[in-house]
Amino acid sequence: MKVLAVYSIKGGVGKTSSAVNLAHIAANEGYKTLVWDLDPQGASSYYFRIKPKIKGGSKDLIAGKRELDDLIKGTDFANLDLLPADFSFRNLDLVLDASKKPTRQLKKLIKPLADDYDFVFLDCPPNISLLSEAVFEAADMLLSPIIPTTLSLRTLDQLSVFIHEHELHDLTVLPFFSMVDRRKKMHRDIMLSLVEKYPTILNTAIPYASDIERMGLERMPLGGFTKKSASLTAYQQLWQEVLVRLSIENL
Repeated sequence: MKVLAVYSIKGGVGKTSSAVNLAHIAANEGYKTLVWDLDPQGASSYYFRIKPKIKGGSKDLIAGKRELDDLIKGTDFANLDLLPADFSFRNLDLVLDASKKPTRQLKKLIKPLADDYDFVFLDCPPNISLLSEAVFEAADMLLSPIIPTTLSLRTLDQLSVFIHEHELHDLTVLPFFSMVDRRKKMHRDIMLSLVEKYPTILNTAIPYASDIERMGLERMPLGGFTKKSASLTAYQQLWQEVLVRLSIENL
């Protein structure tokens, strides 16, 4: 089982849509896949038409009073399950802070699922916090969407500094471009310059497109309502890149 966290310090960069679409593509390829919606806003849960509510909330979860597999819901798609969000997740930092070895709690909760899933996607809230540190500890890979704008690049620099200062040497960070408008010269220029600075950046860029926005209306991944689109093709190519990086790391 591999744990892939889709994470960005900055909100509004296509994090949730990326987590949902990549997970759906993985499930379509036959991988047993779980999405854990860690964002109290519950966007991933909304896309999968599942009510964002966990009885007992985050406190019981971290305290070990409830197991993850008791909370997992099936989606409308084969091989794809969801651990829905809960508004109490807004207090996860406080709950983790009150526990022993707080940064290891998510990893501890996820570990028993190893026999049930090939991939677990963590849809993470946009901040750097104790929860973020727990995500970094639990994840095998951090997929970080970035819009080719100055502010978005600044958050990638901040993330890189944080990982370096906390000596998270085992965490693989794979940035990728999201919400790209190639008609904009600034987007094209920033993409070229960033590849030089961050050689691990993935080649596939996710476009700024109306069909991705339509996911909110359809309440499902792209592949649930369209079989052919530039956006879906981009996510499929991005997923293949992720699989290649995972295979290289396992050599």
